[in-house]
Amino acid sequence: MQYSIDPKSGNRLSVLGFGCMRFPRDRAKTEQLIVEAVGAGVNYFDTAYIYGNSEATLGEILQKNGLREKIFIATKLPHQKCKSGGDFDRLFQEQLARLRTDRIDYYLIHNISDLASWRRLCGLGIERWIAGKKAGGQIRQIGFSFHGAQDGFMELLDAYGWDFCQIQYNYMNENYQAGRAGLLRASEKGLPVVIMEPLLGGKLAAGLPPKAASPFRDADAGRSAASWALRWLWNQPEVAVVLSGMNSPDQLDDNLRTAESARPGMLSERELAAYAPAIAALREAYKVPCTGCNYCMPCPTGVNIPGCFAAYNTSCAMGFVPGLTQYLTSTGANHPEKRGRATSCVKCGACAQKCPQHIEIPKALEDVAKRMEPFWFNAVIWLVQKLMG
Repeated sequence: MQYSIDPKSGNRLSVLGFGCMRFPRDRAKTEQLIVEAVGAGVNYFDTAYIYGNSEATLGEILQKNGLREKIFIATKLPHQKCKSGGDFDRLFQEQLARLRTDRIDYYLIHNISDLASWRRLCGLGIERWIAGKKAGGQIRQIGFSFHGAQDGFMELLDAYGWDFCQIQYNYMNENYQAGRAGLLRASEKGLPVVIMEPLLGGKLAAGLPPKAASPFRDADAGRSAASWALRWLWNQPEVAVVLSGMNSPDQLDDNLRTAESARPGMLSERELAAYAPAIAALREAYKVPCTGCNYCMPCPTGVNIPGCFAAYNTSCAMGFVPGLTQYLTSTGANHPEKRGRATSCVKCGACAQKCPQHIEIPKALEDVAKRMEPFWFNAVIWLVQKLMG
């Protein structure tokens, strides 16, 4: 494992961090992955209040295996739930209890997208609250995760004395949200930058279309698609930690092998040249930039929004039949009540307000419906249900 030095604290952070949003459903498998990751040198674990049972699961496993002092815990304040100053401490104390710890090493304001959101929190007294928690040692480093426009990111960097920040960044999103300009600016200010969505919700790994995978295979057939995505990030000296939501031993092993040689400037000119044609192929194949984060869920009318987008993208990248198969099996589109379908959208707009990718979800679902539910769709579903009794 390679490590970066946090210039603010002097901490040695593993360049590969464990993203805890998508733990396996099997508790024993999750424990095995966490224990193996720590044993291999991974020491940065990122979770959040809103990640289902993630905080509690992580805390239980760390305590059971005596791993707390071997790692840094990063978790996040759901600032949208804060209506008064008292909510900061109420939520924070709940997180400490879930994580079975007396401190948070890297605490983030979760998904803050503009200066106005930060000023609202300042009006509730968050600066004073943070100062008290840091003075008492309950918060060691304070930062923010970002899903907004680049200008907003630059303003937030200058609005407070942050210790670190977390941005979405990958070779498909080099100039999206904070982008490379934001990465460079944060680094110039001495902040370690943690990277989320390095694989774009898995699209840059297992979901890579053949046409996009070809340039990488030609350059080095022995490397996985995920390895190419991670190495692009570690090639840049401004990247401190790359989070990966590893949910199988194979994913963990592959990422660990890649992390062993992680260093700035690791890519050759021949390797760097492989990214441009891969990016072009991906942009042609994937029409909706959904990462499957599920922030948009649940839908009031039951639409499986991430499932619809995943199937739609598969149909564009791999062909209509694989996409339709996925649409039927992963969204519940063949259910008699039709609740999972894109056509169940009533355009209430609740989902779009929550989307960190700023996707116009109702409009995108119209495109999904046109492709995935052609005029004969209902007749086929009716026939299948009839045959199945």
